[in-house]
Amino acid sequence: MVRPVPESELPDLKELSARLKEGMTKYSVRLRFRDGREENGAITFVERLGRGRIIDIDREFSMDFSIAELDGIDY
Repeated sequence: MVRPVPESELPDLKELSARLKEGMTKYSVRLRFRDGREENGAITFVERLGRGRIIDIDREFSMDFSIAELDGIDY
């Protein structure tokens, strides 16, 4: 079951965007999604669209994401 997050606890989109841009220079990051999922891998991110892609080479997995879906990013 997914617990709704109060609006006051949502991350700032500008802060997330800055962390995503920095994360593009890292070999691997962990994206935490609002629905509880976590994915590891290299990322691309287009700030003006608010969209990106995470790529996990080890699992041969990739997926698109929107900044609105994210709860956080860890390096």
